[in-house]
Amino acid sequence: MAFVRAAVVQTATLGDDTPATLARAVELIAECGQRGAKIAVFPEAYIGGYPKGGDFHIYLGARTPEGRDEYTAYWRRAIAVPGPETDILAKAVKAAGLYLTIGVIERDGGTLHCTALFFGPEGTLLGKHRKLMPTALERLCWGFGDGSTLTTVPTPWGPLGSVICWENYMPMLRMAMYNKGIAIYCAPTADDRDSWTSTMQHIALEGRCFVLSACQYLTRKDFPAATNNKLTNEPDAVLMRGGSVIISPLGKILAGPDHAGETILTAELDMDDIPRGKFDFDVVGHYARADVFQLSVDERPQTPVITTK
Repeated sequence: MAFVRAAVVQTATLGDDTPATLARAVELIAECGQRGAKIAVFPEAYIGGYPKGGDFHIYLGARTPEGRDEYTAYWRRAIAVPGPETDILAKAVKAAGLYLTIGVIERDGGTLHCTALFFGPEGTLLGKHRKLMPTALERLCWGFGDGSTLTTVPTPWGPLGSVICWENYMPMLRMAMYNKGIAIYCAPTADDRDSWTSTMQHIALEGRCFVLSACQYLTRKDFPAATNNKLTNEPDAVLMRGGSVIISPLGKILAGPDHAGETILTAELDMDDIPRGKFDFDVVGHYARADVFQLSVDERPQTPVITTK
């Protein structure tokens, strides 16, 4: 049997201070390693921040100077991939000797992307996944990903990949990931509702994979003070209440969900639970009906300018 200890880290971005958040990430990665974890997952948009309650002063048909300034400040909190911040994370991962999935806000020119990064225990940035479909008002500040970052990376326990937040409600995206043989399905999220756990259980059962979901525990005092927040200005008000969880391929909750505060949840994963589960259901194998249904996936980068010389 192959066993591996996994951790999901429930923590908050530290206001508008990306260096401080990065330093906190380094501490938490080390703690995961000290607890024996070989896989760790951090929340969506942890480095750079998830602007829960922000509106960038937008209304239909117009933008405001205040909103442009707030976006500029958010853009400055984002990171380049690769860049100095990913080098710091890679060093921490190597010291801890684990695989890491971490949510960041990636800056690419004038566009921001909600991105999950993958690091290996040798201190290597193995790849990334950009959120394909920002949800609702997220489209005000984040660009769209494309099929070129439907990424899985190899681990000794099977392919590891990430589907971010409400991408998990996209059946065809899930099917594309299952087709890659994903064994460790990481779901960084900002969804703290009770129903999220049910969604994660469904995906674990559907894909016969381990699901590791990490959400921030975010209060108003952790939110950038200079950014307008439509929800509340009470410092101790909870903007995001966590709900991180680890689930087995047959839908059993192994750790969480936790709504009490910042925490690290760990669980021992028995990788033989994957073939045990696929005995009676393999969504891209013996339970598929290719004669009736087929999915076409375009994994080419979609670039706006093609230069021919």
